[in-house]
Amino acid sequence: MRRRIFIGDIQGCLGELEELLETLRYDPSQDELHPVGDWVNRGPDSIGVLRLMRDLKAGGVLGNHDLHAFAALQGHIRNDSRDTVKALVRDPEGPALLRWLAQRPFIRSWPDVVCVHAGISPAWKDPVQTLAHKNPWNPDKDVQFAIRVRFCDAKGRLPGSDWPEPRDPYFPWDTHWRARPEESRTVVFGHWARRGLVQAERTRGLDTGCVWGGQLTAWIPEEDRLVQVQARKAYSRF
Repeated sequence: MRRRIFIGDIQGCLGELEELLETLRYDPSQDELHPVGDWVNRGPDSIGVLRLMRDLKAGGVLGNHDLHAFAALQGHIRNDSRDTVKALVRDPEGPALLRWLAQRPFIRSWPDVVCVHAGISPAWKDPVQTLAHKNPWNPDKDVQFAIRVRFCDAKGRLPGSDWPEPRDPYFPWDTHWRARPEESRTVVFGHWARRGLVQAERTRGLDTGCVWGGQLTAWIPEEDRLVQVQARKAYSRF
């Protein structure tokens, strides 16, 4: 049976990624790899992560840190001492690897699973159609929602801030996903290290903060099994 392996936010943590694949007994002839976004930035070896994932023909989706790297490649850099994107884009392999990464979509869907980096708006009748063919080099408001949302209301409106946690009518976006009576797929996502591992009805949240010193987490839907490895150190700070 071919396995789909969804991997939480890697963010350049190559050593932990390699350990996770070994723990999973990853077999490229039998398994598919689908990182849930944030492949790069703030960890120690974003180039190594991209090189390995390219060689393994990984699928997956894009996250906000990935788009930050694309913006850096275009010369748009914001100052954040925690970022490592400058080194990424200056590496001789960096531009080609980022262009390879940019071929990933913002959403992937199967009959039983849908994968997105941060979340899906309750206002989208067809999330796949909404996010199809979006330009990662020039993201629009739908892309920004998909790669950044944490809390929203039932109409997909965002609070002014995610921290401290907003009050009613804003709830974690996946609350609205589970309330969709027509939806049977399990949504798998990342982006929310502060919240940590999420295991709820039709919901798997895999950002367990590896780059912050937490764990790197994978979920295999064919086995409904979670696998984690511990970060070797905290590479960055919140």
